[in-house]
Amino acid sequence: MTVMKNELISRQRRKALGMMGLSGAVSIAGLSKSVASVSVPDSRVRDGQQQVKAQSSGCVPYMGLHQAGIVTPRPSNGMVVSFTVVAPNKQELGRLFRILTNRIAFLTTGGVLPEWDPKLPPPDSGILGPAVSPDHLTITVSVGASLFDERFGLSAKKPLHLQRMWAFPNDALNAELCHGDISIQFCANNQDTNIHALRDIIKHTPDLMVLLWKQEGNVAPTTYNAAHRPENARNFLGFRDGSANPDAADEELMNKLVWVQAGSDEPAWATHGSYQVIRIIRNFVERWDRTPLQEQEHIIGRKKANGAPLDGGESEHDVPDYQRDQKGFRTPLDAHIRLANPRTAATQENLILRRPFNYSNGTSKAGQLEMGLLFICYQANLAKGFIEVQNRLNGEPLEEYIKPIGGGYFFTLPGVVDKSDWFGRTLLEG
Repeated sequence: MTVMKNELISRQRRKALGMMGLSGAVSIAGLSKSVASVSVPDSRVRDGQQQVKAQSSGCVPYMGLHQAGIVTPRPSNGMVVSFTVVAPNKQELGRLFRILTNRIAFLTTGGVLPEWDPKLPPPDSGILGPAVSPDHLTITVSVGASLFDERFGLSAKKPLHLQRMWAFPNDALNAELCHGDISIQFCANNQDTNIHALRDIIKHTPDLMVLLWKQEGNVAPTTYNAAHRPENARNFLGFRDGSANPDAADEELMNKLVWVQAGSDEPAWATHGSYQVIRIIRNFVERWDRTPLQEQEHIIGRKKANGAPLDGGESEHDVPDYQRDQKGFRTPLDAHIRLANPRTAATQENLILRRPFNYSNGTSKAGQLEMGLLFICYQANLAKGFIEVQNRLNGEPLEEYIKPIGGGYFFTLPGVVDKSDWFGRTLLEG
């Protein structure tokens, strides 16, 4: 009798989980009532580049030609999660993308959770309470090269430059931290918001995708210098990170550098998407902290205190003049910033949009700090963007202090344009 009773309970639980999985596929329009009933106080987005006065709802719109979380302000907490798709066919893959779209619509907009039968599993983890606040959450969905294998008949639609990330000379890639069919980037003001969103998505897609690896990170809120100009946050090497980042608010520049344009060599469905690069880069901070300051600055190419280039200036906003220092007397020819961006007319097409976070994962077996940079960048052309830049960096002096251990190349899907649209539609139906 006890065995039969336990089996009956298990069946009821599986049925409840199935119902919750299907609930993700309901119409986005059905969210309006729950969203309208929640009130969220006014706040500011904490951004690595600037502070932006946010909407009173604290909501970053998830709809648009492009996905949020790329040129939108970068909050204090980020997380990248990679999944293996276990959907058995193309139809079920479409169901996965529809569920993701509907969960993203709710999680980024917020709302009051429905009441649930206490005899069944709750519909939500509850870590944000009975009302989900959007907290400036953005959720960005990208696909890996492995999704274009024989499983779903998508091989002819693979983006032109999408590939598995191979190991560069200084890499020590851990296979358990690399690649994936789908990557999802979560960004929010608070870490709990990202964790809540991840658990919600996992809860609604247990039969469609399986967690492969994840990495969390954070970035300090914006500070301002004496001239009231924003200062980029520092990485765990103590230098400001992203000083030469292109202006994400410049729409014309983003169309050139970040977003795939109509009429390009890419498949038509990829228009308005972007290539995403993720690199988990460990920093050997103990060794770095024992390195003389002058050597650190020559390795990076900037003053550690204020981020100014070595050839002059008072802040990270000053632009180095390599033409006046062609032999590298001021800024060494192998300095990180000089190799990454030589600032020539020819290398302007290699610019990338960085969106990094610092990470800390405890200690290693050798008693060293496991910390570094969760490097994320976007570009319209992977070959001309990150790959070209990284090839210039191969062999740089900074390699003595860093070791990439994971990540992957992905293609960020175009955005959803209205409530009837869904992520991946142009890929699966186009």
